[in-house]
Amino acid sequence: MTSPDPGLALAVLCGVVGLLIGSFLNVVVHRVPRGESVVHPRSACPGCGHAIRGRDNVPVLSWLLLRGRCRDCGARISRRYPAVELGTGLLFAGVAVVVGPSWALPAYLYLAAIAVALALIDVDVHRLPDAIVLPSYPVALVLLGAASLLGADGAAFLRALAGAGALFGLYAVLWFVRPGGMGLGDVKLAGVLGLYLGWWGWDALAVGGFLAFVLGGLVSLPLLLSGRAGRRTAIPFGPSMLAAALAALVVAAPLSGWYLALVGLGPTA
Repeated sequence: MTSPDPGLALAVLCGVVGLLIGSFLNVVVHRVPRGESVVHPRSACPGCGHAIRGRDNVPVLSWLLLRGRCRDCGARISRRYPAVELGTGLLFAGVAVVVGPSWALPAYLYLAAIAVALALIDVDVHRLPDAIVLPSYPVALVLLGAASLLGADGAAFLRALAGAGALFGLYAVLWFVRPGGMGLGDVKLAGVLGLYLGWWGWDALAVGGFLAFVLGGLVSLPLLLSGRAGRRTAIPFGPSMLAAALAALVVAAPLSGWYLALVGLGPTA
């Protein structure tokens, strides 16, 4: 009899946690832009005002059992709610696979959680709230610092600090040179992402920083060509930054290896 794969078990566990976090993120995405508390009052149906029962708040499953409608008044419940829950669960599972059973896992799960919340808020209201971005600095410093200390890798923490300074500085210069092309919220978020990318490695910092502009262009170009956006239309850049940072954790190493081999600096066979 084969023993269970610990990596798979960790991914499943993180996926389940992600489903629960996703349910909370739905509240965050709705309330934080409005300046409301994410704790009180309890979530309620916007149609009839009835507080949502515990059994009707099970991620994804409750929406399916209720067929996407309120138990009390029959009002439709947006498909976005289970989509966020399921998406967060899958993202948490993916992060667990990439990071593995290391002391850094809690830090990168936190990054995944704020990535979902900030991306959706930026799409909705074209804003990256300080209420999420600014506290992420001390949280990331504590979690990554603990990972460096427990993993006896002080160089990673120093690299994280350098990464934060480098990415924040780059975005600050771009914002100063062309204020209309980038929001101040993007500059603040850049420092947070620099911490995570720098801790992961110099290649992740370079790839994540560059990839954000590639993804931003891929999003903006079709909108401009189709006439759905103009040169003065504000297109949220936060989702591209966040997606690039998470993608860099996976693609940075192979991309940097490919590039070094291309220029003749990689290992020879």
